Amino acid sequence: MNRSRIIGVATVIVVIVCMMAPTVVLGQTDGPVASGHIIDGDYGYGMPPNASKDGHNVDNLIHILHWFMLALFVAWGIFFVYCLMRFRARAGHRATYDPVKAKVSKYAEIGVAAFEAFLLIGLSMPIWAATKNEPPAKELATHVRVVAEQFQWNFHYPGTDGTFGRTAAAFVDTVDNPLGLDRSDPAAEDDVFATELHLPVNKPVICDLTSKDVIHSFFLPVMRVKQDVIPGMRIPVWFTPVKEGRYEVACAQLCGNNHYSMRAEMVIEDDASFATWLEEVGKVEEFDEDELD
Repeated sequence: MNRSRIIGVATVIVVIVCMMAPTVVLGQTDGPVASGHIIDGDYGYGMPPNASKDGHNVDNLIHILHWFMLALFVAWGIFFVYCLMRFRARAGHRATYDPVKAKVSKYAEIGVAAFEAFLLIGLSMPIWAATKNEPPAKELATHVRVVAEQFQWNFHYPGTDGTFGRTAAAFVDTVDNPLGLDRSDPAAEDDVFATELHLPVNKPVICDLTSKDVIHSFFLPVMRVKQDVIPGMRIPVWFTPVKEGRYEVACAQLCGNNHYSMRAEMVIEDDASFATWLEEVGKVEEFDEDELD
């Protein structure tokens, strides 16, 4: 076998391996582990489970994009191998340096450009507008402040009055008051702090994101939510959970040497269970304050 044939065969093998490799990476059958618990959902081939009202729109767009990229990859791979074999160095043949005049390649380039424009204008922008331009009404949503720090997620609930208490850096205590909540503020009396994110099902959620130290990334795979969390800024994100279960909250931004451990749990439950949990956590905080006194 001559050198050109060896190159052609090797190229085909590389193309096949590249196409098969993602199936090995995505072939996860069990849910990931966060804080020692198995996360709900069927984690097999493809996308993580979808537990969000608008998640299917994001999934459909991702599927279309990846099928399109696969078609381009296969087509260009075949063409590449064809060129290697068809125009290899052979005895009695000389290279032609005149530019190729072919309409097929021109039409193919126009078709690809038109489809990419459709993906951007016809699919991506409408989906973005539908999910990002109009936040839910605050009076109808569960409102949570999410405060990131190395290497933990903190969740602040406003309590039964629906109003967040005042916070300030002067009140921050890494053990007893990591959010810097001013307990002398009447609005803070019923505020709840937790390291688990509990949310009621089938109700819009607004999360205000901020960071105490470095840039983090708030990542809820099953909600199709990922947003950088930047110190000095309060960035809102919103979504609607539609499936009960225990899911993962991850940090998708390298934030230090223990970045791998910055994980929490998100529990989606019915209204009664959420209200019970909120009341129980509030009672625990009241007990802790009495002990400190």
